[in-house]
Amino acid sequence: MTHESKLPNIETTIFAVMSGLANKYGALNLSQGYPNFKGDQKLYDLVNAAMNSGYNQYAHMYGSQDLRLAIKNKVELLYKTTYDPETEITVTVGATQAIYTTISTFIKKGDEVIVFRPAYDSYIPSIQINRGIPVSIQLLKPDFRIDWEDVKQKINSKTKMIIINSPHNPSGTMLTKDDMLKLQELTKNTNIVVLSDEVYEHLVFDNEQHLSACMFPDLKSRSFVISSLGKTFHNTGWKIGYCCAPKHLMDEFIKLHQFTVFSVNHPTQKGIADYMQEPEHYLEIPQFFQRKRDLFLDAMKNSRFKFTPSKGTYFQLLDYSEITDENDFEFAKRLIVEHGVASIPTSVFNKNKLDQKVLRFCFAKTDETLIEATKILTKL
Repeated sequence: MTHESKLPNIETTIFAVMSGLANKYGALNLSQGYPNFKGDQKLYDLVNAAMNSGYNQYAHMYGSQDLRLAIKNKVELLYKTTYDPETEITVTVGATQAIYTTISTFIKKGDEVIVFRPAYDSYIPSIQINRGIPVSIQLLKPDFRIDWEDVKQKINSKTKMIIINSPHNPSGTMLTKDDMLKLQELTKNTNIVVLSDEVYEHLVFDNEQHLSACMFPDLKSRSFVISSLGKTFHNTGWKIGYCCAPKHLMDEFIKLHQFTVFSVNHPTQKGIADYMQEPEHYLEIPQFFQRKRDLFLDAMKNSRFKFTPSKGTYFQLLDYSEITDENDFEFAKRLIVEHGVASIPTSVFNKNKLDQKVLRFCFAKTDETLIEATKILTKL
């Protein structure tokens, strides 16, 4: 029996490929974006306490009430705007589920979605499985800025969504106030939905401010703001994300959410909600990761790699063009096999697999791992 594939051209994700090679060759794994250290024991104790206190049955479909309230309070504190926790905030199985459900809710056959490349690898398959058409706009190094005139030219009557991501994976760049105002102006008086992937909202360095889509009133009125509590609190395997959107948009989102996921791990939600009662638990994250970025880059300053310090996320791009002219996938493989350090080739995220001679390294690792990796990389 044969069946037509809905995603005939999709290969194994690059994260699985590189992590698999790292495991095979015992390499230091700076490829996939997850910490190799524990989170806060206080958080673990709160989740365990929630289990032992009976929070083990289905949570509310939108998420546990106390977690939605904690998210509302966080948004008000950081962005000086509000969402109704009863109707405008939904807890999801990680940010990726929120992204997939948002796209599935609004995109149908023939609809166009503008995607800025390099892009997180779930965006385009999620569009394609809903028979939408990805419209890619390539961001070019070194600054990875958006050409808003190009965006204006690409918008037409078929454009139903624009996906933005700031702080940006994999480049580590951030959208500016001018960027957000231009996006707001371009989408004003249209039916375009904005999907704002803000997973790394708390990983912002050098006293910069993350500009959420919800800070711009007209943009907020058409946007899903998506983030990840699992990533924020160093426990990616918990897969706890959330999205915020105006009620008229969230009403449509929840129709799909209820029949795909319905509800999310209850004791973890309760534990995180209790943990978030102390805002410093997320307000201190920028300093924590900036120190790791600086440790990594300080050790790399005398290497042959070129770089612009990451403004956000826990990723750093390194330009290897002065070391070899190999394509990034081959160099990344050789880096694992011959030198024992795993990274991610960024061409897989680009339009037409454009090779810009840069690799992405994750610095959400122990200091020991980062120091050991830089000793290897600086010898190349």
